[in-house]
Amino acid sequence: MRKDTFNVLEGRIRTLPSVVKITRFSCRSSSPRRALIDLSAGAIGGTACVFSGQPLDTAKVKMQTFPSLYRGFIHCFLATYRQDGLRGLYQGTTPALMANIAENSVLFMCYGFCQEVVRVASGAPGGAALSDMQMACSGSVASIFSSLVLCPTELVKCRLQAMHEMEASGKIAKGQKNTLWSVMRSVMRNEGPLGFFQGLTTTIAREVPGYFCFFGAYELSRSAFGEYMGKSKDDIGVVPIMLSGGFGGACLWLVVYPMDCVKSRIQVLSMMGRQAGFFKTFTGIMKTEGVKVLYSGLTPTMIRTFPANGALFLAYEASRKMMMQQFDDS
Repeated sequence: MRKDTFNVLEGRIRTLPSVVKITRFSCRSSSPRRALIDLSAGAIGGTACVFSGQPLDTAKVKMQTFPSLYRGFIHCFLATYRQDGLRGLYQGTTPALMANIAENSVLFMCYGFCQEVVRVASGAPGGAALSDMQMACSGSVASIFSSLVLCPTELVKCRLQAMHEMEASGKIAKGQKNTLWSVMRSVMRNEGPLGFFQGLTTTIAREVPGYFCFFGAYELSRSAFGEYMGKSKDDIGVVPIMLSGGFGGACLWLVVYPMDCVKSRIQVLSMMGRQAGFFKTFTGIMKTEGVKVLYSGLTPTMIRTFPANGALFLAYEASRKMMMQQFDDS
């Protein structure tokens, strides 16, 4: 990269808080350039999401899978820290990065394509602004495609995060390696390639309504901020973007958290052998443990959602804008 180009990018990054505006550019949404930019910006957003929220995600998975082992979020968090330190709280970061980069790259790329499909279905001209509900529908459909890349990486992440509890409860033999590659080899050896897709139905059942709420709440919140500030929702600035992202994440988890709990159970306990599907697992939890267990780990999830999803949308929107400007200037 030439020095003058680097200086331009450096100047833009330094002034980011005062210049971030979510501008809808004139290039066609269906162009390969737009798809590549959405893919790259989604990957950047996914990376920011993981590093800002991974310790709380670890606590969530442990509490979902073994609710009886912990008295609450603080107990789970401190017990994990005392046992393994920061490394324990960041257990599963590599597959989490893979999961979030893959998911958000595909999600935001398909989000752009699905917006075009919604325009065609509604008879709107190309490039026309969509309503908040139409944006929510676009995100919901896009999540079907992102589920296909999310499920395998989430399965590996959840198994890494809950390995200690599986050994402590006697469900698997002690002394097993707890690394990314050892878990992947174990899945391939014992279950084959399809083993990585344990919990796919539950993942899709979680993602479709979840991302309708996610994108719908995000867009509605941006519109509310824009109306309050007397600006376009594309010009509301950094803090409202992050708050809108956090609000979208909170709405997603409040709606789909029980399904996420079932998914985590299926993916982690499948280490002992093939598990029952979504409905049998769900009804089994309801009969033997009650409704409350389906919300185990909700506290760290709700604490995590504002910094993690705020960082996701801020990184996505800011990087997307800068890449669009670079392409338009070239």
